[in-house]
Amino acid sequence: MIPNYQRIMLPLLKSISDGRVHKFSDLVESISNHFGLTDEEKNELLPSGKQGVIDNRVGWSRFYLIKAGLIRAERRGYIQISESGKAFLNSNPSDLNSKLLDQFEDYRRFKGSLDSAKPVGKSELVESEESTDKSTPEDMIEYGYLKLKTDLKRDLLLNIKRSSPRFFETLVVDLLVKMGYGGSRKDAGQAIGKSGDGGIDGIIKEDKLGLDQIYLQAKRWEGTVPVKEIRDFAGSLLQKKARKGVFITTSDFPKSAYEFVGSIDPKIILIDGDQLADLMIESNVGVSLHGTFEIKKLDSDYFESE
Repeated sequence: MIPNYQRIMLPLLKSISDGRVHKFSDLVESISNHFGLTDEEKNELLPSGKQGVIDNRVGWSRFYLIKAGLIRAERRGYIQISESGKAFLNSNPSDLNSKLLDQFEDYRRFKGSLDSAKPVGKSELVESEESTDKSTPEDMIEYGYLKLKTDLKRDLLLNIKRSSPRFFETLVVDLLVKMGYGGSRKDAGQAIGKSGDGGIDGIIKEDKLGLDQIYLQAKRWEGTVPVKEIRDFAGSLLQKKARKGVFITTSDFPKSAYEFVGSIDPKIILIDGDQLADLMIESNVGVSLHGTFEIKKLDSDYFESE
């Protein structure tokens, strides 16, 4: 299990107790080994996919230890223990967390600056240190985003299932055109919903020039799609000597369906409800932008340019 950033504080401080300047990436590896993380845990990413979870948490541990004056940031990506940090380790501490950092004047000043910047109440940043899951501020933003996206995907699928079959066909057209398939919207609209021939719901161009065609099956489904449906679709493709097909559903596919399409030619892509919702969000189909937030960090290179 990946430790929270507070559990990392003392091991991180001990790992640089030799007084040398240490590279941050080396410390992440050292901390990962200290807690016995598996390769999967070491590679686990935040929901945004832009940073590793363990990198993020070691980074926040470093941040708070710097604010407490226990370590120094020598230059970008490198840290060194301070005299205060050495003195603290000489006391043989058994633990180190945000509450224990209150004993250091630098950290109290840091908290005071946060409180003074907020008109009423305590800063959310300080409150986050005392939360039950001990998440970093970045953790909370990332996982808050993930929850919003999960709720949105659920709402999208509920609305699709309540819609008419014709609307679902239109939705598929809109999505594929946004993804770059089908040529023009008019061409794509004429291709979908007209075939109904041998298990094929429509045909759409793979690109604007129509160099190849993709055969489609788009079905709203409540339970798991039977593998028989996939076999029938594959049979229809073979009859037409088609090379590519996409089967889209609002539910999911059994493992046997993926095994089947992986063993045959033509190539069939299976898009289940979860993937469908993801693609709609990525392509802005059926969703609208509610708000955007930018998270900025200090550019250390700027201050080292002289």
